[in-house]
Amino acid sequence: MSQIHKLTPPLADKVVEALRAGDRSTITGVIYTARDAAHRRMVEALDNGQPLPVGLEGQIIYYTGPTPAPPGRPIGSAGPTTASRMDPYAPRLMAQGLKAMIGKGARGAEVREALREYRAVYLTATPGAGALLSRHIVAAEVVAYPDLGTEAIHRLEIQDFPVIVANDCHGGDVYEAGVRQYRRG
Repeated sequence: MSQIHKLTPPLADKVVEALRAGDRSTITGVIYTARDAAHRRMVEALDNGQPLPVGLEGQIIYYTGPTPAPPGRPIGSAGPTTASRMDPYAPRLMAQGLKAMIGKGARGAEVREALREYRAVYLTATPGAGALLSRHIVAAEVVAYPDLGTEAIHRLEIQDFPVIVANDCHGGDVYEAGVRQYRRG
């Protein structure tokens, strides 16, 4: 039976090191959104010696492009997007202190190695449940790259946001473990 962790960013190394692939967690606090275009801009900023628009030390990035907020709500649907699209950028951001990413789908070998090197984790949220997940978002505002529209960086305040640890910093991989569990022969 996996453990259920209550996470509150910024995350310290000892909190990340206690997480194991397959553990369930909830997150309460502030996280940031970023998708492909925002990641590209952040890495370009680093390449040009410029500061990032948000500090990443101990932070969590959610790979989502939320839909506009309906009346009376802070945000629209906010489901996870395919994490492998951020693989070319993720190690650079982990080197800046990023401790966790939320998305869907498996990560590449370079990202899994960076998780070990920088003591970080990859978390997965339930795909196709963006409207349900958005109920855990209590406030949202654009904080960088507003010209990117839905791909702008948002600051989200979340409450008991449910995730599963997909890759831990010890080499654990819930996707590989799942394949092994159901492999025949």
